[in-house]
Parts: sequence; structure tokens; C-alpha cells
Amino acid sequence: MNFFEAQQQARQQSKRLVLLFVLAVIAIIMAIDLVVVAALLANSDDAAAGLTVGQTLAQHTGTVLLVSLIVGSVIALASLFKIGTLRSGGAAVAQSMGGTLISAETTNPHHRRLRNVVEEIAIASGVPVPEIYVLERESGINAFAAGFTPADAAIAVTRGALEKLKRDELQGVIAHEFSHVLNGDMRLNIRLMGLLFGILVIGIIGRKILEGMRHARDSKGTAPIFLIALAVMIVGYVGVFFGRWIKAGVSRSREYLADASAVQFTRQSVGLAGALKKVGGLPEGSKIENVAVEEVSHMLFGSGMNFSSMFATHPPLLERIRRLDKSFRADQFAVIAKQWSQPVDVLALDAALGLDQGLDQHLGLEAQATSSMTTKPPPLPDVRRDIEVQPRAVSSHVGAPKQGDFATADTIQNHIPPLLLAAARSQRSADRVIYALLLDADTDIRTQQLAMVVAHCGGEAQAETLMMREAVDTLHPMQRMPLAAIAFPALRRHPREWLQGFMQLIDELIHADGQQALFEFCLARLMAIHIVEALDPSRARVIGRSKLVHCEQEVALLFAVLAHAGHNSTVDAQRGFQAGVQLLFAQRSIVMPDSSGWHTSLVPALTKLDQLNSAGKQLLIEAMVTTISHDGCIAVAEAELLRVACAALHCPLPPLLAR
Repeated sequence: MNFFEAQQQARQQSKRLVLLFVLAVIAIIMAIDLVVVAALLANSDDAAAGLTVGQTLAQHTGTVLLVSLIVGSVIALASLFKIGTLRSGGAAVAQSMGGTLISAETTNPHHRRLRNVVEEIAIASGVPVPEIYVLERESGINAFAAGFTPADAAIAVTRGALEKLKRDELQGVIAHEFSHVLNGDMRLNIRLMGLLFGILVIGIIGRKILEGMRHARDSKGTAPIFLIALAVMIVGYVGVFFGRWIKAGVSRSREYLADASAVQFTRQSVGLAGALKKVGGLPEGSKIENVAVEEVSHMLFGSGMNFSSMFATHPPLLERIRRLDKSFRADQFAVIAKQWSQPVDVLALDAALGLDQGLDQHLGLEAQATSSMTTKPPPLPDVRRDIEVQPRAVSSHVGAPKQGDFATADTIQNHIPPLLLAAARSQRSADRVIYALLLDADTDIRTQQLAMVVAHCGGEAQAETLMMREAVDTLHPMQRMPLAAIAFPALRRHPREWLQGFMQLIDELIHADGQQALFEFCLARLMAIHIVEALDPSRARVIGRSKLVHCEQEVALLFAVLAHAGHNSTVDAQRGFQAGVQLLFAQRSIVMPDSSGWHTSLVPALTKLDQLNSAGKQLLIEAMVTTISHDGCIAVAEAELLRVACAALHCPLPPLLAR
């Protein structure tokens, strides 16, 4: 299943979830109405007055309708309230579970290792680096990803996972969580939290009324109210029962998909399998002690709590392991438990070359493939070298990073100067990194830009920006956008007003020379996309409903820009343009538009194209690659433009294009 199919499946499951939720709400309302009607009939004198049951019900129709309206409104408002509390995205979920944000200055080796792994996988996936949290009070092996979109995502990992998992196992767990990010599961999971909370509130209301009436049960006047409250509580918790069943069904299918995606990503199953084996073998397992664990159980890497098979949010652990390691037996859990009966320093295991395989053999964790950390990362492409690509291969690469992408990301990250890495991770200096990326080579223009920085941020920012520019000049072109991605978590921690001023300053720096270079447009657009979504993540949408036939003008403008960027001559640009548009509109004759003002017109065009459906986006990307590679290859700079255009379409493209 590719990215577009996974996104479409997530959308379909969201629709199915909403339908099931509506049916559940209707059933709850009808059940409570029946209870109210029964109470009215039982306490009515209408029978003595000669009125039939039908006449009695007709007299109380208004009451029943009012009860229905109240119950429906309570459920809807409670659900909206819960989702509203999570509007800030994944960070809100992580904090509600007791998560602690990893500091940019942390010296904790476990935290540093986790941050490096998360950044590597984010770069390899082509998505912004998420916020990283640690659940310090949790000794079980677990993790989760939360948020509405990749721009507001947060990754949370338990202390137990950091202390008990080797690097390749941790990579497998994090790759699993990134699969949820890429497959569209996060938004679905937050909606599940909100909808189930709405149903739960009905049961809570009934229980609270009963608690308030426990001293008045013998009163005849309160008896009907007591019975109604009891029935409301029962109906509410029955609704929760079916809600858990719905949640379990949705979650289990997504977990299998995430496991498969993680293996495809890392190209080895031993890491993920090793993590799952430790979950099953160690006493703590995947248990989460936080009282709110049930709310997030469907988000977790492991189940986190004991549920019956009917309500289990995850497939059976042994079945998950055997999909990765067919030879594994249940009795090997005891071997793992025995070997880990005493504390093991996983950091020492990572550092000691050659010890991983030996330990795995003792644990029953078969040494199949070596950890990616032992594989020599490939060099980055020469700036002058063209990359040969196939359109279908690129579209299949969207949202589906491979092991080569991870190795490339490792190279990108490890060769960024430490000064820039430290600054990008710090909330105090991350903006200086972005300013340094935008400083012009011309001395006069650079002086003008630095004056703008001083006006907005002060003299200290000027000196730091200049210092970072020296390091920026040493970067490979493929390292610049990932560096901005690393800076993103620190940037989005600032308040809304600061971010608005930041984006204004970026615009001023770009236009200091009266024009906008391709890299400047790409960086500004990437920051704008992610920051806007971070400010209001619940409104962001990954896959829309529009069709290509309704976006002909926008497609023509985009392809004209791509054609001019990918070809040196006007004739070649024309040919590249026609090759791409004919793939989309074979029966139409489309003239290449004038793209001289593309800096301003391309933004609204990309915004409209972002509303395309899954099939439209997949075909659009293949046609984009056809246009830009019509001369047989793509330069590194062109590849970066393509990646930014894909980011604007919410189609994350890894840094190393598939050949």
C-alpha cells in the first residue's frame, strides 16, 4: 500500500468512524428516550383518567424531543470540547500523558540518542522534525505519535524504551511511529479520542446524578429521577463498551500497516522484532501507569494496558512478532526475561562494535541484518551531478522512505556543523539559522539584510547570524532544507505574535535584493506551510476532494515554473511542459503560460492543488517529474524544488529521489 492508498484508507476509515459514532449516538438517544417514556408512564395518572398509552405519549412528545436534543447536544459538545483541548496538536497529547520535552542542551545520552534517531527519520521521511517527549515515569517499553499533521506532530517515548532498547530497536519503534504520521493515522486517532469522550460523558453524568441523590433514594418524588439517572449511566457505559470495540477494530488494522511500513523503511526486521520481543519478555512489558492511558491506548506502540481480545487496540503480540520473525516461539520470552533480570547498559552495547549480534543470540533475537549504524552512509550527490529518475518511482517514493533514505539522512545530519545543529535545536537561536540561510552573497545586500535583523532582533542576533553564515557556506545543497526542518520544533514553540513577525522578517530578507531566488522561495514556502499549520493544526488537511479537471490553470502555471527550472532553453522548457500536461490532459491543447510573476502566483496555485484527492495528487506528482526530467535527469537544485512542491501538496518526498 503506497502513501496515497494509505491516506485514502485513513479517510475512508474516518468516514466509517463518524458513521458508527452517529449510529451509536442515535442508539444512546433512543435508549434514554425509552427510559424517560417508561418513567413518565409509570408515574402518570393518565390511565385513571381514561387516556390510552398513545395519548399519553402524544402529550409528552415535547418532553421526549427535549431529552433527545439535550442528550445529543451533550455528546456533541463534549466531543468538540475534547478535540478543542487538543487543537495545539501532538504536544498537548504528550503533555497530558506526563511527557517532558527534550531540552536542546540535554546531556542525557539516552535523550541525545533518541533525538538523533528522530531527526534522522524525519529527514529521511521528508517531514518536519516533530517535538520529542520522554515519559520519564514509565518503565514499560512504549511510544506514540500524536498530532493533526506532520507539522504539529509530537513523538513520545517511555523511559523504559530508552533504557532497554538498542539503537536499531529504537529505530524500529520510531520508524513504526513515523509510519502513523505518514499514513494519516494521527488525525484519525485524535478524532477517536474526542468522539469516545463524548459518549463517556453521558455515563459520567448519570453517575454524578446518582452520587448526588444517594441520600434521597427513599423519597417518592425523586424515585423516577433516580431510575432515569441509573439508566442514563448504564446506557452511557454500554455506549463506551461499543466505542472501545469500534476503536479496537480501527486501531488493529493500522498497527499491522505501521509494522510493515517500518520494516520497509529500515530494510531490516530485527530491530522492530527485537523491540516487540522485549515487550513480551520483560516484566514491565508495554504497560503505561498514567491514568489517562485508555484515552491514548490506540496510539501506542504496545497496548499499554490489559484489555480482553475484543477490546484490544493492538494485534496479538506473538502474531506481530511472527510476521517479522517466523521462527520465534512463545517460550523464548522466558529466555529474554532471564537475560534481562539484571540491568543492561544498552548504550554500552551500541558503543561496543561486534557485541550486538552476540547478545542477540543469547536473547533469542536472531541476528539477521546488521544495524544501520554499522553501515557506511553513502556520499551525498555531487552538486553538478544530475539524478536520473522515473516518474512512477518518485510517486511511489512519496511517504514511503526506504533504507537508503535513512542512510542519506544519517549522512546529511552527521555532516552538518555542530554549531548549526546546536543553534537549530535551541529556541533562542533557531531563527538565526534561518536568517543565515537567507543572507545574500553580495556584501551590500547582506549589510542591508543584517540591518533588518538588528531592527527586529537586536545587535546580538546580527553577530550570531554572521557567525552561522560562515558555517552555512560549508553546507551541501541537500543539507539546507533538512537544517531548517531540524530548527522547526524550536521555532514553533514561540507565541503566535512572534511567529508572525518572524515570517514578516523572512519575507523582508528575501526581497532585500528586489528579487526572489529559487532556494529563497522554497525555504520561505516550506516555513510558511509548516508554521501556518502549527498555529492552527486542526484546520490543516492532507488529502482533499478536488479533481484535476478543475485545476487546469493552476497545473499549467506550476508546470511552466518547473519546466523553466529544469531546462536551459525555451524550446526544451516547452517540450518538458507539454510532456507533463499531456500526461494529465491528453485530450486538451494547453498553451504554456507566462510564468514571469511566478513568485506570487505560484503560492495560490499550490494552495488550490493541495485540495486534490489522492488519485489526483499521485498523477500530478508523476506529471511534475515528467516535466522537470524531460531532458533525462534532475539536478540537485531541481530536486529540492520538487520536494518543496510536494511538501506544499502534503506529499512528503524523501531527500534521495528514487531512480
